[in-house]
Amino acid sequence: MATTEPLVLDLLEWIGPQGRAYAEVMDAWRTSCPRLPIWEEANEHGFIDQRSEPGRGTWVTVSALGTAHLQRCRPMLQR
Repeated sequence: MATTEPLVLDLLEWIGPQGRAYAEVMDAWRTSCPRLPIWEEANEHGFIDQRSEPGRGTWVTVSALGTAHLQRCRPMLQR
């Protein structure tokens, strides 16, 4: 994950503490490049949670593990 780490952190930061709609996340972060699987990396490491919310559809949030990872790697970020 070393080469994708900065982008995974960017993704977690971008999703933010309030979360975002799945469609918005996919629109912004989907890639067809097999060398930059940012979404897949974040999911594989348990940094992202997805849940269905009535009236909102699927919602993406940063998991507790993802929040801890972001704070550890970017301690200047106030979350």
